[in-house]
Amino acid sequence: MNLRSYVTDRDGIDWPAALLVALGAVVLVGLFLAASTSSAAFGPYNPAWDGTDDFREVIQTDDDTDGEIVRDTDRYADVSANETTAIVAAPDESYAAADAARVGTFVENGGTLVVLENFGTDSNDLLDAVGADARTNGSVLHDEQNHAQGPTMPIATWTADHDRTAGVDQLSLNYATAVEPNGATVLVGTSDYAHLAESPGTELEDDTGFAAYPVATVEDVGAGEVVVVGDPSITINAMYDEPDNAAFLQRQYADDDRVLFDLSHGEELPPLAAAMLTLREVPALQALVGLFAVVAVLGASNRTFRDGVGAVRARLTADDEPGSTLSDDERAELLRERHPEWDDERIRETITALNRSRSKHEER
Repeated sequence: MNLRSYVTDRDGIDWPAALLVALGAVVLVGLFLAASTSSAAFGPYNPAWDGTDDFREVIQTDDDTDGEIVRDTDRYADVSANETTAIVAAPDESYAAADAARVGTFVENGGTLVVLENFGTDSNDLLDAVGADARTNGSVLHDEQNHAQGPTMPIATWTADHDRTAGVDQLSLNYATAVEPNGATVLVGTSDYAHLAESPGTELEDDTGFAAYPVATVEDVGAGEVVVVGDPSITINAMYDEPDNAAFLQRQYADDDRVLFDLSHGEELPPLAAAMLTLREVPALQALVGLFAVVAVLGASNRTFRDGVGAVRARLTADDEPGSTLSDDERAELLRERHPEWDDERIRETITALNRSRSKHEER
């Protein structure tokens, strides 16, 4: 029974059956979305405002860049460091010593590490472990002059004359913090009317000190570089297209062939995305799935052929009474009418099978 016959009857549409099919379709779509998307903040498979789905899509659709999700720091040892940029955005937990050592070796060998953080401390621990000097401050950055909807959304308009800020005139921030360079080169900074506060709602005091604060730095570590940005929200869907966040992010990996999204210390991936990554990471599993697909296709093809032969046999022999046997040409014509997609070779094979069956029947 096909879908059309299931939802229709002699009087037209069978509405209860049609509604059941529609409900089933909605459930299947919901299950697919739940299995393929995430609600985690900064998640690369989160299409909501706080996800980084847009950023991931830009990288993975770039013909010159190979974007990759990393769930284990072992991957750092497998890539060509001097052609790779790794991105760490607001990790949820600290890097164990072994994990941090792998990231550190990657940087020492020429890799670029981009760390984006505002209020967490795990990123500073990672920066310390890999030998970088810059640190994120952790207090909320306000700018009373250059901002979007309010002082907690500063527009950092000072940019250095540097390859990593080429084509970048500003960064649009959202609940950011300052970066303490400690000797690193400042890439982007606020206006002179910025200040730091313990919380977003802190009111200005008479003795509030205003100053220009760095929000992005770069420094050499071994043969590689470490970039520190005081706002991971420039990667999220709601902020990625704000001036000039996308341009700045793209400049960080512009000279490399590969980008690693390091999720080794973040939220779990959605099931479908995790399954696809596992398939990519395990060659033996790829071979097994490929073998299964081949067997399934062959099995389906054979069944279709057998079903076709059976259906045609039933039609061609239904009226077979003594003296009414069809010729091969007549059988071929009927087959073409019933299966216009069949080629001549398949039609001949089917007729041969029918004739063989008829011969056995007559012998009995």
